[in-house]
Amino acid sequence: MAKKSDPLAKYNAKRDFTKTAEPAGIPTGDEGHIFMVQKHDATRLHYDFRLELDGVLKSWAVTRGPSPDPADKRLAVRTEDHPLAYATFEGTIPKGQYGGGTVMLWDRGTWTPAAGKDPRKTLEQGHLHFTLHGERMKGDWLLIRLKPRAGEKSENWLLRKIDDEYAGGGGDLVDRYLTSVDSGRTMVEIAGGKGGKREWQSNRGGDGSGDSKPAKAAPKTRAQKTSSGMPPFQSPELATLVDHVPAGTNWLHEIKYDGYRVLLAVGGGKAKAYTRNGLDWSDRFAPIVTAASGLPGSALIDGEVVALDAEGKPSFQALQASLKEGTGTYAFFAFDLLNLDGEDLTSLATLQRKERLKAYLGDQPPPIRYSDHVIGNGEKLFESLCKQGLEGVVSKRADAPYRGKRTQNWLKTKCLHRQELVIVGWTPSDKRHGFRALLLGLHEKGELRYAGKVGTGFGAATMNDLVEKMAPLDQDQPTVKAPRAAVRGAHWIKPKLVAEIAFTEWTDEGLLRHPSFIGLREDKRESEVVREIPAHAPAEEGGKTKTGGKKTSRSAASASQDDHFGVTISNPGRVIYPESGITKGQLADYYKLMADPILDWLGDRPVSLVRCPQGRAKHCFFQKHDAGSFGDAVKHVPIREKDGHEEPYLYVDDAKGMLTCVQMGAIEFHGWGSKVADVEMPDRLVFDLDPDEGLGFEEVKKAALQLRDVLGEIGLATWPLLSGGKGVHVVAPLDASRDWVAVKDFAHRFALAISEAHPDRFTANMKKIQRRGRIFLDWLRNQRGATAVLPYTVRARPNAPVAAPITWDELEDIEKASHFTITDGDELLKRATSRSLRGWGRAEQRLPDL
Repeated sequence: MAKKSDPLAKYNAKRDFTKTAEPAGIPTGDEGHIFMVQKHDATRLHYDFRLELDGVLKSWAVTRGPSPDPADKRLAVRTEDHPLAYATFEGTIPKGQYGGGTVMLWDRGTWTPAAGKDPRKTLEQGHLHFTLHGERMKGDWLLIRLKPRAGEKSENWLLRKIDDEYAGGGGDLVDRYLTSVDSGRTMVEIAGGKGGKREWQSNRGGDGSGDSKPAKAAPKTRAQKTSSGMPPFQSPELATLVDHVPAGTNWLHEIKYDGYRVLLAVGGGKAKAYTRNGLDWSDRFAPIVTAASGLPGSALIDGEVVALDAEGKPSFQALQASLKEGTGTYAFFAFDLLNLDGEDLTSLATLQRKERLKAYLGDQPPPIRYSDHVIGNGEKLFESLCKQGLEGVVSKRADAPYRGKRTQNWLKTKCLHRQELVIVGWTPSDKRHGFRALLLGLHEKGELRYAGKVGTGFGAATMNDLVEKMAPLDQDQPTVKAPRAAVRGAHWIKPKLVAEIAFTEWTDEGLLRHPSFIGLREDKRESEVVREIPAHAPAEEGGKTKTGGKKTSRSAASASQDDHFGVTISNPGRVIYPESGITKGQLADYYKLMADPILDWLGDRPVSLVRCPQGRAKHCFFQKHDAGSFGDAVKHVPIREKDGHEEPYLYVDDAKGMLTCVQMGAIEFHGWGSKVADVEMPDRLVFDLDPDEGLGFEEVKKAALQLRDVLGEIGLATWPLLSGGKGVHVVAPLDASRDWVAVKDFAHRFALAISEAHPDRFTANMKKIQRRGRIFLDWLRNQRGATAVLPYTVRARPNAPVAAPITWDELEDIEKASHFTITDGDELLKRATSRSLRGWGRAEQRLPDL
């Protein structure tokens, strides 16, 4: 009988085990299904992908690493089978030995062959379909063997992701995950021996010789994968009021619940309930919190707490009664999932997040319920809900990520007009107790104005409760200016209470017609109360949702009539780009179209404007302060200067503020590296690659890719931004845990080290004479008060180029930094929510020690 061949003979023959601490190959005969990926910096960087089968690790070297984008087909070169003891290998292989270099345990978990397929047979046939349950690689994948070419010594395969809920952009794995799943170390730390005692690292607990069976990397349960901590509060996404339900299959539609917006944080057998403003209302919603504490793992769930009336319909009045009486007859309708077991899901599409939520909740009994939806047919759902006496419909872009602010990706359509109003006073009743009517106000043009009064909708208990709450707020002076006849005998109060009011319409004078009191809104701030004016819902055009704006085909005449988030654009026909004829109106159209993705980066960040009131070819200037000429839509944040005095720096927090700046002649928006909430703690690192006049863009690209690799080796994930000028910005998000002194020091020392190591390519000196034939690695963007151009901002350069986020894969094929212009607005908007750019520039990472 023929002796069975040794599947590890080739592995053993390639290695001298007296010189390398890699484990010697001994087949185990096991029938497990572990897998792992080892990032391997040998002759060239690659990722070794290994699947356990028949007691060995079947192995492929994936040259560019695995891509979760189904459109990417990554070359995977079949290598020799490895022993199971290799599954935990992390460390260095000595130079001169086979595969010499640094090895990181980059991913691990288990794999499952496709149902009904024998992986041994399909592997021989040249294809392998499997599901991965890893810490980073998840879902369905496919390996396909290519037809061999003459002279090829190795088997060449392709590794491809199957389109499922775990699919993503091309760089979502290798560009984002830069540390070991086992030790948390970077490649530099592993190569330097930091955190490890030997070249050969193992979590088996043995001596590292490879003669014992490794512990199985069994799939972790949800409870094992998460820490006892629960996810922190995140600002919720808010819906924009529109005049009708949007059409088309790009939208999913849910019931608009009549309750309190709540984010449930779950973890370690505990739970908390947060209001939309981050208040902890766990005690008020105790039954919901108690039920949520039994959910597995950790999660942050977005939803609405409601109370159901006798007919099983959400009722705000019933909710108010439950809160007051402490009866706790609540239901929580969960409609979104922001975080699961430490994984941030906000970059996923709405539909994907809802699928993950439904699977997570499973058959969870009341009071926690999954909020279902319909895709398309939103108008029919709206009509049906209105007939049932419900509040309306919330429509959500099925492909949009989750943004913690008000956007046009979430729209709300109401059956009846409802509005939050501030209670500013009350008029006395002719009876002994209570009041005749509540006086109401809202914020408009920076001040609180009178909006009418409401005298219906109060039961005796509600009226007594309001009297009790208003008593300590009494004041002598009128809270708002109002017609004398309407407020004769009024008792004024400090504007602290917010009420929900139903009404039929607004009068020409801006007052409520036929109002009725619904209840108090303790979850809303008085400062947030402004008039909600329904926008026009997006129209459906050619099967795709048209979200506003056109390319340069719009006329100046039509532009003059457009309203841009409440901002009137004067002189829209003025040409501000003489070389291409682009007008001020077209610039405003672009910023209106791109409002949501721009505000992701611009919002709540101190900003410097490049203003060109007469056009980009004439006088332009930077502006970072304001004496009040911009109006209330543009905000101020006081920032201490070096001499100790404070100056009001500009910032915007909504589209109206941004368009106000455009109306005032602003073209470019340059932001600080920190937010107004804490200007002293930067949340990003930016290196601007500024080439000498004689250098082409190809050199800039090579330099950017080199910078990516070096920063990646020390644990910083980065993303490229086309500057719209000559160069590229390499952007590394930070966790805002280090101050400006630390970030500037890091940037300076890093730039010096790179320029000294590669003096023919880089200089860290900004002097022109030092740049000849080289690229200035501008680290000065990373000091307090410095700014960098923000993503999707238009530049005051010929033909209106745009500073555009791209992927590292895309950079290789782009020929200039001004690749995109405002005429590409529709494409840029589509890209902003695309799979490839989902999560661009987002990562929780600490500034490393150099």
